[in-house]
Amino acid sequence: MNFGHGYKPSKYGSKKIVYNGEVFHSKKEMNRYRELLLIQRAGRIHGLERQVKFDLTPPVREPDKTGPRGGKKPGKVILPASSYIADFTYYRTDTGDFVVEDCKGYRTPEYILKKKFLYYLRGIMIYET
Repeated sequence: MNFGHGYKPSKYGSKKIVYNGEVFHSKKEMNRYRELLLIQRAGRIHGLERQVKFDLTPPVREPDKTGPRGGKKPGKVILPASSYIADFTYYRTDTGDFVVEDCKGYRTPEYILKKKFLYYLRGIMIYET
């Protein structure tokens, strides 16, 4: 399957797959999405969304610079902003709880750190499947 210019295989062996015109990072993620669609149709969850971005930290910049006429120019970005992209988010119908879900095969050190940040900064625990 060709995903366009610049496609490279996953570092951890998962293969991208297309279902209903949507690209999934793995077969496991696609199967979980199909399962969640059925659960939503049954009325147990609602508001199902895919690939939801959560901002974690703003970029770190050099100090702003003042121009000769007094205008401010933002400093150069030293460290980019960081974010976490959840595989799925939805609300449980019975409790109203907001659920952030991630299909995990391998927990990278970066993922573990982002999981901690999301909980610390927003009080959101990631449910792993």
